[in-house]
Amino acid sequence: MMNYLKIKQQLLEQCFHFVRQKSAVISQSIASNKNDLFSETKSSAGDKHETGRAMIQLEMEKSSQQLAEIEAMNAVLNKISIEKSSEVVCLGSLIKTSKGTYFLAISVGKILVEDATYFAISSQSPIGKQLLGQKIGGTLAFNNAEILEIF
Repeated sequence: MMNYLKIKQQLLEQCFHFVRQKSAVISQSIASNKNDLFSETKSSAGDKHETGRAMIQLEMEKSSQQLAEIEAMNAVLNKISIEKSSEVVCLGSLIKTSKGTYFLAISVGKILVEDATYFAISSQSPIGKQLLGQKIGGTLAFNNAEILEIF
């Protein structure tokens, strides 16, 4: 019998790691854009200058939006209680199906833990929406997978 609590803990840690990495990249991008904006302010070449500033502003807005998404992912992860076990699929569930094993958390994708493959998915994703509320024996329309176990 595998220790599913330990596996869920490792999956959750990898999801947090994914969020920290993404956050660092986006924060770096914002800092770089602020620096570019400051440099762009120093030169004044008319329309070209304005276009450059507008492009940097757009990049900063995009980065801010991505940062908000990362913060939302972090909030979802903080809601997960891996100790909680349920007969019904919910946030934080580890779901073993006939076609793969899913961890309902955030969309990270494929994660390897102890030489086994798991898929970290969001409850907002198409598969996540189908899994939510399902019980053992349920079937997913997505890939005709049967739910074998829920941890």
